[in-house]
Amino acid sequence: MSRWAYAFRLSKSEVALSEPPGTLRLYDLGDLHSAHPEDNIHLNPQPSSSPADPLNWPAWRKYAILAIMSLYAAVTNFNAAVVGPALPIMQYEVQPVQPFAKLNYLVAVNVLLIGTSNLIWVPVANTVGRRPVLIFAMLATTAFSVWCGVARSFGSLLAARALQGFSTGPADAIAPNVLGEVFFVHERGRAMAIYSVFLAGGGFVGGVSGSYIANHLGYKYIFWLSTVLIGFVSMLEILLVPETSFSRGRGNQAQNPSVQHPRPPIEDDKPSTQAIEVHQNSEMSSGDFTYLSSLKVGLVGDYRDSIWQHALRPWLSLAFPGTWIVMLHYGGLLGGLITISTIGPQFLAAPPYLWREHVGLLSLGGLVGCLLGSVATFFTADRLLSRWAKRTGRGLAEPESRLPAMFFALLLATTGIWTFGFSAADPSQRGWVGMIVGYGMLGFGITQVPSIGFNYVCSNQSPWKTARC
Repeated sequence: MSRWAYAFRLSKSEVALSEPPGTLRLYDLGDLHSAHPEDNIHLNPQPSSSPADPLNWPAWRKYAILAIMSLYAAVTNFNAAVVGPALPIMQYEVQPVQPFAKLNYLVAVNVLLIGTSNLIWVPVANTVGRRPVLIFAMLATTAFSVWCGVARSFGSLLAARALQGFSTGPADAIAPNVLGEVFFVHERGRAMAIYSVFLAGGGFVGGVSGSYIANHLGYKYIFWLSTVLIGFVSMLEILLVPETSFSRGRGNQAQNPSVQHPRPPIEDDKPSTQAIEVHQNSEMSSGDFTYLSSLKVGLVGDYRDSIWQHALRPWLSLAFPGTWIVMLHYGGLLGGLITISTIGPQFLAAPPYLWREHVGLLSLGGLVGCLLGSVATFFTADRLLSRWAKRTGRGLAEPESRLPAMFFALLLATTGIWTFGFSAADPSQRGWVGMIVGYGMLGFGITQVPSIGFNYVCSNQSPWKTARC
C-alpha cells in the first residue's frame, strides 16, 4: 500500500522521468534526431552469445515457429468450435438421445478445461521446458480426438471432449510464451497479431464448417478431421520447433550495453545473428547448434526453481491490476464468443430462418471481423510502441504504449455482443443480418484485445518473471 501512496505523490515531472517495471530503451538519444531512428533499435531482451539462444536463431526458423504455433492455436480452437453448429444434427444421432441443453456440455466442458488446464501445463512447462510439454500435449490431443470419433455413447463422448480440452490448453498459454521467447520486444506486436488471427480464426472456420460436415458425412467425421489436423501439427512440432526456454544469465545485459540491430529482423531475410554485436570472449559457432541438437527434448538452461514455485507464480500475478484488467477483458469477450457460437446455430435452425445445414454461415461474420482485427493490430501495435519511445524524447518505451489500440476494439466487441443479443431476441426475416454483423464486431475485438493485452502483461511483469514471458 505504501508503494501506491508513493506513486500517487509523484509530481508530473517526476512521473515523466520515472522508469516503472517493463520500461525499456528502444532508441539512443542521438538516434531520435536521425532521419530513420528505427534503423537503430535496441534489442530487448539482450541476446547472449550462444547459438542455442532463440533470439539468435535465423529468421526462417523464427517464422517457422510462428507459423506452427499459430497453426496449433487455429487447430485447437477449430476442434473446440466445430461441434457447436453440429449440435442440431447431433441431437438426433447421439445415443442415447439427450436434451439440447445437455448436448451443450460437449462445448462448455471442453472450453472450460482448455482454460483451467493451464494452471497445470504452465508450471510444468516452466520446469521441464516448452518442447516436451507441447509434444506430449499435442500427441494426447490426437489420441483423445480419436476417442471422440469412436465414442458410442454420450457419456464416453463427453469424457473424451473433456480430456481433449484439457490437452489443448498449451495452445492458449504456452504457445504465446514460445513466441515471446523467440522475438524481440519491438517485434512481438506483429508476431502476436499473426498468432491472434489464427487463434480466433480457427474457431470461426470450425463454426462455418461443422454443420456441413455433420450434415453430409456424419458428426463423427468432425472428430476424424480434428485428428488429422492435430496429428499434422504434432509432426511439425517434433521436427521444426526446438526448445525455446533459455537462461541468458543475469550478467548478460550488463555485458552487452550497446546491442543494436540495423532493422527489425521480422522483415529480414538474413539470420538475425548477423546484425548482433556482442562483447564477450566466447564466439558463436553455427556448428554448435545443429538440426539434430535442436531435436533434443528437455530444458535448455539452468532453472533452479521447483514446480511448486512455478505453480504459485500465476496466482501471485493477481496482485497486479493489469492482470485483472486483461483477464476480465479477454474472459468477457471469450464468454460472449462461446455463447454466440453455441446458441447462434440454434436460432438460425428455428423459424423464421430454418437455415438447416447452413447455420454455420453465422461464423462468416466473425471470420471477417477477425481478419480486419488482425490487420489493424499488425500495423498499429509495434508502431505505437515506437512512437511512444520517440515522443518521450528519451528513447524509452513502456508496455502501456500499446494499450490505446485495444480501447476501440473493446468497445466495438462489447457493442457487437449487444447487437447480436437484440437481433436474436427479436426474430424477423432480416434479423440474421444483425446477428452476423454483431458477431463480426465481436470477431474484431476478440482478435485485437488479447494480442495487445497479452503483450502488455508479459512486458509489464517480465522483470518479476511471474510467467516467464
